[in-house]
Amino acid sequence: MSKKVIALIVLGMFLLALGLAGCGGQKQQPAAQAKVLKVGSDTAFAPFEFQDEKTKEYVGFDMDLIKAIGKQMGAEVQIQSMNFDGLIPALEAGNIDMVISAMTITDERAQKVNFSKPYYKSGLTMVVKNSNDSIKSFKDLEGKNIAVQIGTTGADEAKKIKNAKIREFNTAPEAIMELKAGGVDAVINDMPVNEYYLAQGGNKDAKTVGDRLTSEDYGIATAKKNTELSEKISKALEDLKKNGEYEKIYVKWFGKKPE
Repeated sequence: MSKKVIALIVLGMFLLALGLAGCGGQKQQPAAQAKVLKVGSDTAFAPFEFQDEKTKEYVGFDMDLIKAIGKQMGAEVQIQSMNFDGLIPALEAGNIDMVISAMTITDERAQKVNFSKPYYKSGLTMVVKNSNDSIKSFKDLEGKNIAVQIGTTGADEAKKIKNAKIREFNTAPEAIMELKAGGVDAVINDMPVNEYYLAQGGNKDAKTVGDRLTSEDYGIATAKKNTELSEKISKALEDLKKNGEYEKIYVKWFGKKPE
């Protein structure tokens, strides 16, 4: 066999090897990764979002709901914990994709963000010490010391009360602690949060009084420019209500079916 023929055979084998390697490379291409959605939440607002003491995971009605929404959208959800008053600025800066944090839909907030369709109906109530018999309605709060969480509708309503002295705190538990310490006369907060606190043992020291002050709807917020994401969230939420998953999550955290 001539050297020329041998050279051609070697060249052919080399080209064949390259072809096989190319085919093998195509088979080894990684699968497309699920889209990651960064979700901001004030994780000190039980039973909507809070940290489990044992697992250190973020749990609650909002947490279960947003995970179900993410699954419905084919996306992975990553929770980023931050103070409530920093949620909308973080959304506007593009640091997060959405907010779920028992956030009431208001005209003022709607000027800055988009809201999904409402996912929970709430309202404001107040908590006072068990020994307090002088405060029986919101009108009795005139001239009193009131604790609220900064940036909330509770803080907005408290500021409307005549001659009231308002103490604002970063989290709802801090406001409650101030009541227990005797630093304020009452706490104004969302009704389900107050009820959950009392049900978890808070009724040893405190009680709710008066009627519900407001009727409010919670919504999931997205950046003003991201209307597409807001529409997808609303569609996923609607699907969860149709297939029964929303009701299952609701009953888990509130012990009753949604109204």
